Amino acid sequence: MMNTKKKYNIVFWGTPKLCLPYLEKLHQDPQYNIVALVTNKDKPVGRKQILTPSPVAVWGEERNIPVLQPSVLDTFFLNEILQYKPDVSIVVAYGKIIPQAIIELPTHKTLNVHYSLLPRWRGASPVEATILGGDTETGVSIQKMIFELDAGDIVSEQNIVLKGNEFAETLKETLSNDGAELLKKTLPDYLEGKISPQAQDPNNVTKCGIIKKSDGEIHLSENSVSLWRKYRAYHPWPGIFYFDSSGKRIKITEATFDKGEFKILKIIPEGKKEISWELYNK
Repeated sequence: MMNTKKKYNIVFWGTPKLCLPYLEKLHQDPQYNIVALVTNKDKPVGRKQILTPSPVAVWGEERNIPVLQPSVLDTFFLNEILQYKPDVSIVVAYGKIIPQAIIELPTHKTLNVHYSLLPRWRGASPVEATILGGDTETGVSIQKMIFELDAGDIVSEQNIVLKGNEFAETLKETLSNDGAELLKKTLPDYLEGKISPQAQDPNNVTKCGIIKKSDGEIHLSENSVSLWRKYRAYHPWPGIFYFDSSGKRIKITEATFDKGEFKILKIIPEGKKEISWELYNK
């Protein structure tokens, strides 16, 4: 018997490795056709600054899916997207502001996956903000995107309870896997019009910004809970560091939290190799 079920064209927007679980789920489902990938341009990586494509670009090239790397999201690019006849766009950590006209272009508009329980932690660093804020839970929100940062109506959410020892890097991996599963469950009903997105409560909005290298600076006089949160939130980048009495930068590379106390185990003094904290203080 012929399968008459509609196949949906998807344009996927994303850049880092955490996008790959979503792409795999969509690619494996015969209901969807990833017609194009939009990602950031190749960037210099490593000491030799070798020009390297994003993980999303590599994934697409390996599967002969068109990879688009626009410098600007202008009318010319909008017309390029239009040629792929998208039914829906999906955005996961793309890294640029998308104009309203492009958000509205697909038949079913644009969905964005965000790593917090919106409206808490709108912005560029929700996972780090969750750890720094000492939140006891977080999750994944799928929102119907609008031209206002993370302010779209909620299509679906999934929460997870936190233990208080999560690191940003591993928490992002967990949320990526959870988010991919949530998108898989949500997308069919959304595309068939079975979901009524719910507006966010403006009274509960909190925001977070782009992380800078300088955010990793600490003072050893800070309380242990604050230091432990910063260590976990900023690992591996930008990491946490302090300046000693001579103005030298000391990077903390390994630490633990034991019986309510933040304990430094290893450091890298400016211009030197990694050394144990105990040996450094002898």
